[in-house]
Amino acid sequence: MPELSKRTEAFTDSVIRRMTRVSNQYGAVNLSQGFPDFAPPEKLTKRLSEVAVAGPHQYALTWGAQNFREALAAKQERFSGMHVNPDTEIVVTCGSTEAMMASMMAVCNPGDRVVVFSPFYENYGADAILSGAEPVYVPLVPPAFGFDADELEAAIRLPGVKALILCNPSNPCGKVFTEGELKVIAELTIKYDIFVITDEVYEHIVYRPYEHTYLATLPGMRERTIICSSLSKTYSITGWRLGYVIAVPEVVDRVKKVHDFLTVGAAAPLMEAAVTALRFEDEYYEWLRNKYTHMKELFVGGLKNMGLHFTEPQGAYYVLVDISEFGYASDEQFCLDLARIVGVGAVPGSSFFREDVNHLIRLHFAKQDETLYEALNRLVKSSLLINLDCESCHFVMYRWWIPSSSRILLPEDCGYHCIIAYL
Repeated sequence: MPELSKRTEAFTDSVIRRMTRVSNQYGAVNLSQGFPDFAPPEKLTKRLSEVAVAGPHQYALTWGAQNFREALAAKQERFSGMHVNPDTEIVVTCGSTEAMMASMMAVCNPGDRVVVFSPFYENYGADAILSGAEPVYVPLVPPAFGFDADELEAAIRLPGVKALILCNPSNPCGKVFTEGELKVIAELTIKYDIFVITDEVYEHIVYRPYEHTYLATLPGMRERTIICSSLSKTYSITGWRLGYVIAVPEVVDRVKKVHDFLTVGAAAPLMEAAVTALRFEDEYYEWLRNKYTHMKELFVGGLKNMGLHFTEPQGAYYVLVDISEFGYASDEQFCLDLARIVGVGAVPGSSFFREDVNHLIRLHFAKQDETLYEALNRLVKSSLLINLDCESCHFVMYRWWIPSSSRILLPEDCGYHCIIAYL
């Protein structure tokens, strides 16, 4: 058998999607992969049912159906104030994942470097490598997840840096970058003449008093910002895989060509139906913000009542929970045990960090109330907390959620030296 690609030999499967499979295996409440369990807006699904009969059912234009691009351009201008030409500045892609990949391939040469904030959505590093570029990581420091401007500049001025990837609002940490922070990023990218590829899929899921600022609207950033986003989170249609790139014509022309050879085009009937959503009035987006605020307050309120330590999200729908007190050396093993023993699915935080971070897990709360209550109740009902280190047999039971109805089996040679206290 011929040798396989060296470029991909270090790749693992997606940890996020793996934890969905683990959740399914153990019947756990899946708070790992970020998709909602509630229906999309009724107007949208009704329009889809009409399109299923009437069509279109054949290829749309490679860079997206005309009415979809026009509706998207109008929506973008309404919320950002930035005029977008639907004919020359938009490419519709198969999800924001393809939008990011096509953008990276359009701007990067083999040997280039791409700056990535850490923690980061797991695809970014892989996208850089597949583009022939080398990712350079700059830490966002918890708990506020701010960055050091000098450290960022040191990374950007490295030889061969072509672009910076900015996820705002951020997955996984829920950070919403301030206008001041974005101005620092803008000044540095202008100074060193690099692109910024933004991932803005959570632009409408931001909690008061925080507000989303579009980087491309800052002075000097329109021509160097490549916006990657999708309809997945805003309209609860993660399975439709409708994404897009917005950039100046010179960039979009190159992205179009990459997109054409990657996937040809996004699904024509789904684009036709989604025009309805892109034309929703402002009331929908206020409703969406209130809905996610409710889910956040319900879920993080439950975590707070259990005495768990976490970072309050400012945007998106994820929360990073600190598991230091449970004594695990491996956050991945913690998540496996959490799914198997407690019945709640999570993602190990180490999959999002370049740094040696093993004390965080990511949970998401884009779920119906009953789903969130079920997850919280599983944690509460499994509330026997033990931290035992037997001096005789050196058996260690970490602080853990263990069902109070369970019998705890100790090593046979332990005798009666171990003391177990039931709550």
